[in-house]
Amino acid sequence: MSLFANPTGRLFLGHSAEWYKLTILAFLVINPIIYFAVDPWIAGWVLVLEFIFCLAMALKCYPLQPGGLLAIEAIAIGMASPDQVYFEVQHGLEVILLLVFMVAGIHFLKDMLLFVFTKLLVRVKNKVLLGLLFCFAGAFLSAFLDALTVIAVVIAISVGFYSIYHKVASGKDYHHDHDHGDDTTIEPLGQEDLEGFRAFLRSLMMHAAVGTALGGVCTIVGEPQNLMIGSRANWGFAEFFLRMSPVTIPVLFTGLATCVLLELTGWFGYGGKIPPKVLTILQDYDAYESGRRSKKDKISLAIQGFVALWLIVALLFHLAAVGLIGLSIIVLASALTGVTEEHQIGHAFQEALPFTSLLVVFFAVVAVIGNLDLFRPVTDFVLSLDGHGQITAFYVANGVLSAISDNVFVATVYITEAAKALSTHVIDRDTFDMMAVAINTGTNIPSVATPNGQAAFLFLLTSALAPLIRLSYMRMVVMALPYTITMSIVGYLAVAHLLIPMTEHLYEAKLIKHHHELVGEAADVGDTAGTHGVPDKTGH
Repeated sequence: MSLFANPTGRLFLGHSAEWYKLTILAFLVINPIIYFAVDPWIAGWVLVLEFIFCLAMALKCYPLQPGGLLAIEAIAIGMASPDQVYFEVQHGLEVILLLVFMVAGIHFLKDMLLFVFTKLLVRVKNKVLLGLLFCFAGAFLSAFLDALTVIAVVIAISVGFYSIYHKVASGKDYHHDHDHGDDTTIEPLGQEDLEGFRAFLRSLMMHAAVGTALGGVCTIVGEPQNLMIGSRANWGFAEFFLRMSPVTIPVLFTGLATCVLLELTGWFGYGGKIPPKVLTILQDYDAYESGRRSKKDKISLAIQGFVALWLIVALLFHLAAVGLIGLSIIVLASALTGVTEEHQIGHAFQEALPFTSLLVVFFAVVAVIGNLDLFRPVTDFVLSLDGHGQITAFYVANGVLSAISDNVFVATVYITEAAKALSTHVIDRDTFDMMAVAINTGTNIPSVATPNGQAAFLFLLTSALAPLIRLSYMRMVVMALPYTITMSIVGYLAVAHLLIPMTEHLYEAKLIKHHHELVGEAADVGDTAGTHGVPDKTGH
């Protein structure tokens, strides 16, 4: 009889596979044994590998629950203390505020974003240009907005248009109820068009998803780890962009060039064009919706555009902490468009809170890593290299881990290690700044390899759209492969050959300045255990 056949067993981790549940239980059993009977340092590394496993298996079960159980147990048996976790959370507060308020704020601008992407889809006839525009739009918006929200908007457009075509191809009108997951209602002559439409949407979604990574690496608000790294280094919006530009600008142009090449050649599942009958249906529907748009709706779109402009200006001039700017977006957009009911506002926070909770679990694992000095051998090896080798090694190490694990977690670990090296005067401040660039680009660029590395990719894969357009895990990996190869290689070459000389030029031009102070968190990192009265289990 199965261990999970009874009601209690079925409740544990819900609908996850039985082998997965058994694996998590095995982790929970062996961790205390290894910690107390073998060696705390080994137990810590086992915990990190188990946590990476949970992140890699995100499609089996959202990592918050299994990862959270592992983190709670680790704290309970003494791998780190609650105070140390709180210490990490305190220094990650700006990132938490970003996730809570900025993502919710962009929710109130969705109608405007939907309008923009819809017009692109129905008015641009050239598929190469359309793919390039989707990729560039994803990059531009993700540089200022949350990548998950950008992808959510593109998904909403694609699901909407897919359902409209499916409904009309099934002989129904726009306003009729219809199950767009049932292809048996499609007339035989429409099946070929449906497959062509799926291929068309798959390529657009992948271009847009890669675009969010291209833009997300460029600015301090593009990804959660960017803000974490930028706040540790005390960089503002403009300085962050400039310091990353020797790597991010070549990678951006490489990604856009790859997009064009894929559409021209049709390699790796790209190049699919929208069937003429499908395009006619979508254009008719867009005209129908435009005719129904009231003056109030048009004013609401204009207000959202104005608020989006305020967001860009506020970020460029660093008028406040990013999370507070996000809160201002919520207030302005909701007040000026009449969204004043509590349940309407509460819905905006639903997308961000699961990942925000997972981020706090990341911080718990980081506290264990710091308390047990788990990454000291890795860090010592990297720091034993010369200055140039240290930077490229950080890029490669972050890239490899981010391709199989969540890039926010990887960046959190490595920027903490770099901050420790700075606080103990192993490296100087200029070297730390170079490492921060390598860590940020290393965690953002190669992570497009799999859905495990990029939250936007995982969000797309687990969305309602993925089964409709037949976008599986392996198909996504294959379609991401050319981007992964070209962008990762160019990123490495830029870190190896452009970063140091270009940064020197930026110093000479007085566009950025030398920072001589210790980073705020780094000054405290080395004393974390002592501050909270927790003994170092490794004896260091």
